Amino acid sequence: MLNIFRRTRHAAPAQAAVAAADPTAEQVLRRLEWTVIRRLDGLLQGDYRTLLRGTGMDLADLREYQHHDDVRHIDWNVTARQNVPHVRVFTEDREMAAWFLLDLSPSVDFGSGAQRMSQVSAEFVAVLARLLTRQGNRVGALLYGVGVDTVLPARAGRLHVLHLLHALQTRPVPTQTGSTKLHELLQSAAMAVRRRSSIFVVSDFISEPGWEKPLAQLARRHEVVAVRLLDPMALELPDLGLIPMRDAETGEQLLVDTADAEFRQRFARLATQREAQLRQSLARAGVDTLELSTDGDLVNTIVRFTDLRKRRSKLPAHLKVVA
Repeated sequence: MLNIFRRTRHAAPAQAAVAAADPTAEQVLRRLEWTVIRRLDGLLQGDYRTLLRGTGMDLADLREYQHHDDVRHIDWNVTARQNVPHVRVFTEDREMAAWFLLDLSPSVDFGSGAQRMSQVSAEFVAVLARLLTRQGNRVGALLYGVGVDTVLPARAGRLHVLHLLHALQTRPVPTQTGSTKLHELLQSAAMAVRRRSSIFVVSDFISEPGWEKPLAQLARRHEVVAVRLLDPMALELPDLGLIPMRDAETGEQLLVDTADAEFRQRFARLATQREAQLRQSLARAGVDTLELSTDGDLVNTIVRFTDLRKRRSKLPAHLKVVA
């Protein structure tokens, strides 16, 4: 993985030039700037602080330790003098790096309607990356197909957003099948992202077990948001009669009788159980969750998410984990 990181770092300027000359990436980004980002500018009135909360290192104040405070911020000298634990409070650093950990495994290339989850993922990343780079922040990405195959170092500017979008659009269609190992993506990020950053894990979270612990470990060092990719058909099957279905992860194919009401009920029940288990796992990892559906509106989704984070930022420290 480190070899990929070094090679991508040196090749980035040339690749950015190629991306800038790519009319497809330019057209997509321009469309998103007009149809999505302009609407967000009006709705959020330029307040994008909740998308990327900084953690600068300029000491602003000292206060008594509260439950759920980061123990790494305890000032032991003051604590010893006062006989009461105190923590350092730092000013916010507006110029942080944001990293996108992108699950591009075969299961993400699915959509029961006009959009695939991979398209929703690419548009979300392009919009957020452009919003953040406009404020002088840097964005980077790790791309996972069968494994982590591409690392794009964190940089600022519209040209870099085009580079990222170009990399997503020109990826070859996966030819290998196999189950997703999301823990590999999370562990690679832990090695590649050294400085504290905001990290967006964009995935459908259909993966082999074992990703929960690396996600929790990543959240202890960074500010992590789990961006769940959803499609309505993953929750409830419509009555379409006898249809062929293929497991994108394993390649296995079978015929399914969706006209069977009992089968549809059993499918919905299992989907509900998986939803509950996944939400519990994300909550235990201590990450915020944003859900992106193929039939949803990207603007409304981002606005709801920023509203949630604003409300949480105003809660007392001992209630934030519960919220």
